[in-house]
Amino acid sequence: MPFAQVALPLPLLREFTYRVPEALQTSLKEGMRVLVPFRRQHYVGVVIDRHDQAPAHLKTISALLETLDQEPIFSHELLSFLKRMARYYGAALGECLKVASPPIDLDTLRRLADRHHLPSDMKLRLRTVKVPQEIHLRLNNSIAKNNLGKVQKEVLAFFEHTPECTRKELLGALPHAQASLRRLIQQEFITTREQPARSDPFLHTHAVPDTTPTLNGDQEQAVTQLQEALGKNSYQAFLLHGVTGSGKTEVYMQVIAEAHKQKRSALVIVPEIALTPQLVSRFRARFGDTIAVLHSGLRESHRFDAWQALAQGKCRIAIGARSALFAPLPQLGVIIVDEEHDASFKQEEGLRYHARDMALLRAQGAKALCILGSATPSLESYLRAQQGKLSILKLPKRATAHPLPHIEVVDLRRYRSTSGNPMWLSPPMRRGLQECLDKQQQAMLYLNRRGFCASLNCSECGEVLQCPSCSVALTKHQQVSSSHLRCHYCDHHSATPTHCPHCKTDNLIDMGIGTEQLEEQVQTLFPQARVARLDRDTASRSRHATEETLKRMHRREIDILVGTQMITKGHDLPGVAFVGVILAEQPLMIPDFRASERMFQILSQVAGRAGRGDLPGRVLLQSYQPQHSALRHAANHDFMNFVNEELSARQELHYPPYTHLAMVRVSAGDARRAEQVCAELAAIAKAQINQTNPSVRVVGPAPAPLTRLRGRYRYRCMLFAAQRPALRRVVESLLQRIDKGVAPARASVDIDPQSML
Repeated sequence: MPFAQVALPLPLLREFTYRVPEALQTSLKEGMRVLVPFRRQHYVGVVIDRHDQAPAHLKTISALLETLDQEPIFSHELLSFLKRMARYYGAALGECLKVASPPIDLDTLRRLADRHHLPSDMKLRLRTVKVPQEIHLRLNNSIAKNNLGKVQKEVLAFFEHTPECTRKELLGALPHAQASLRRLIQQEFITTREQPARSDPFLHTHAVPDTTPTLNGDQEQAVTQLQEALGKNSYQAFLLHGVTGSGKTEVYMQVIAEAHKQKRSALVIVPEIALTPQLVSRFRARFGDTIAVLHSGLRESHRFDAWQALAQGKCRIAIGARSALFAPLPQLGVIIVDEEHDASFKQEEGLRYHARDMALLRAQGAKALCILGSATPSLESYLRAQQGKLSILKLPKRATAHPLPHIEVVDLRRYRSTSGNPMWLSPPMRRGLQECLDKQQQAMLYLNRRGFCASLNCSECGEVLQCPSCSVALTKHQQVSSSHLRCHYCDHHSATPTHCPHCKTDNLIDMGIGTEQLEEQVQTLFPQARVARLDRDTASRSRHATEETLKRMHRREIDILVGTQMITKGHDLPGVAFVGVILAEQPLMIPDFRASERMFQILSQVAGRAGRGDLPGRVLLQSYQPQHSALRHAANHDFMNFVNEELSARQELHYPPYTHLAMVRVSAGDARRAEQVCAELAAIAKAQINQTNPSVRVVGPAPAPLTRLRGRYRYRCMLFAAQRPALRRVVESLLQRIDKGVAPARASVDIDPQSML
C-alpha cells in the first residue's frame, strides 16, 4: 500500500495523503507517528489509514520522511474511538490525536533533526521528554567463573535468585561491590543493556496490603450484577447511585478484580487531581504495582513512564483525571467514572470534550463495561437511566451503617456583624465549631472563593477595581509577605493600591470574603485550634501540598480545615464530625441554567464529608436564601424530589437534558468584529434551519456574560435541538464556514457545553 492518510496536529477538518517510501512500506502501520513535510515546514502526524491508490484530484504527492515509532502508539480500538470523538465534537482529528499522544523522546527528536535538518524551533511545537535510562545486568552463564575474589563471588551469588536486575538494585544490596562489578562487566562475566527506567512517583511508596471487606447487601447485589455483565464481553453501561460513604469505591475494586481474572484492563477516571493520591493508595493496597497514574499534575517523564507501562501491559489499571481517558489499555474491560456529575470532566479550552460522555463512547467501541458513579448523579445521566440507556444500581445506605449527617439551615438574614464576631461566622456556626473542638473532633468549613476578599470597592465614588483585560473584579489576596490584587481568569496581578484610581480618595474597602480571610477569622476566634487552608493558592506552593494537607487531616494534626471545592470531593476523613458551609447559595450567582443542580450537588457532597467514621455528623448550611428548593432538598438528603422538580422545569423550558445544545463562541480584540462574525454565523445557522431543520432553535447572537476575557471581546449564540442529527447538520455548516477562516476573530463550536459564561 504505497499511500498513507495522515492526520496533522492542525485545526483543519481534513487529512492529507502522502506517498510511502519503499523502505517503509512493510513496516508502516496504522496508528504510527510519522514525520512529514507540509507547507514548507515539518510536522509530526499520525497514520490513520493506508491505501493503494491516491485521490484522483492530487497531481503531486509528497513522501513521508520517517516513522517515529517501532510500533503503533494507537491501537485499532483507541484510534477508532478518537475518530468517533472527533466527529462527535466537530473537531480536527489531528488535534484529537495530538491531545491523546504521548510526548516524544528527545533522543528520537535529535535523530530526526540530524537526518532531515529540522529547524531549531520545531521542538517548541512538540511535547518532548527526556526518558531516563537505567542499566540492566544479567549473568553470562557461558563463561567459566574461576579465580574470582570474595566480593566478585558475592556479586555472582546475587544472581542465583535474580536472573536480571538493575545496577541500582545490585549496588543497593551490595554497596561495597562497585569496583568488583565494574571488573566483572569488563571481563564479560556480566552483560549489560540500557533501557528506559520507570519513574512512576507512586511506584516506591509503601502500601500495606489490605483484605477485601465484607459487603453489605446492596453492595453485594451491585457487585454481582456488574461482574455478570463483565462476563458477557459486551458493552453495557451502569449508573451506580450511592449516597456519600456508601462504599462505591469497594464496588469498583471488586469489579476490577474480576476484570483482572479475565486478563482485561481497567480505567478509573476521577474529577480532581487532588483525589488521585488517596485513591491510588487504596488501589495499590489491593492490586499492588499494577497501577499507572495519568494526570496533568505529574512531570512529563512520569506521564510518559505510565503511558509506556500501560501500552506494554506491565500495568493493567490506569487511574487519573479526564486525560486518562486516552490511556493505551489493551483488552479494555471496564471504565469507571467516579463523581460522574462533576463539571470538571468537561475540557473548557482547546478540544472541548466531556470525559464522562466519551467514556461511554470508548466503552462501546471496546465492548467494555462502563460504570458512572455518584451520590448526586447529573440530570443527564439520571434521565438516561430512566430512559433505559443506563442500568441503575443503588446504594441507599452508608457502608459503615452510620446514618447520614444531620443538616441544619442557618438564615443569615437574621444575623449582623458585631465587634469581634464577623457576619460570615454566625452564632450557630461559632457554637458548632466550639462544640466540635471541645469534643476533640475535626471540622471543615467550605467557601468557594479563594483570596482575602471578593473585590476592592471605593465607598466614595462606588468604583470597583476591575481587571484591565477581563470583565471581572480583581480579587484581593493578602499573603504574609504582601497584599496584591489578582484576576482569577487571566492571572493579571498588581499591588493593592492605597487610593481609588478614579476619585483618588483613600476610601477603599474590602467587599465579600475569601478563604484567606475566613482562615484568619477562624484562627482569631479559636486561637487554640490548629487551622489550615486548602485551595488552589495553597496547593500551588508545592507539588505535594494538597496531599500533605490531607495526610495531616488523617493524622488528626488539623482541627479545622478551611477550603474551596477541593475539600468537597471524595475525601474519606473519618475524624470529621462537623461541616460548615459559609455561603450555600454561591452557585446561584452564576448565570447558568444548571446553577440549582450544581448547588444541590455541592451541598450534598460537602455535607457527605461529615460523620463518615464512628462519630455522628452535623452540618450547618448558612444562606441568605434559606427557602431555595435546592437547599431545602439538600438539607433533607432528598435527591429524588429535587431531580423531579428540576427535570420538570428543564422540560418546560426545552433545556438539556431534554434537548441537545451547541454553543457558538466568537472572540476578537475589537468588539464590533466579534459581534459581526457571531451575527454572520447565527445567520448561517438560521438559514440552514429554514431549509432543512425546522426543529433547531437559535438563540442570539448576544454578548457573553463574561464579555471580555484576556483582552478579547466575546459573543455567542446557542443552538437547541430535540434530535442530535438535526443539530449536527447545522453545526457542520458552521464548521465549514469557520474552517475557511474568520480572522482576526476566533470562532468555535462547543458541543454539550457545561459553562454558560
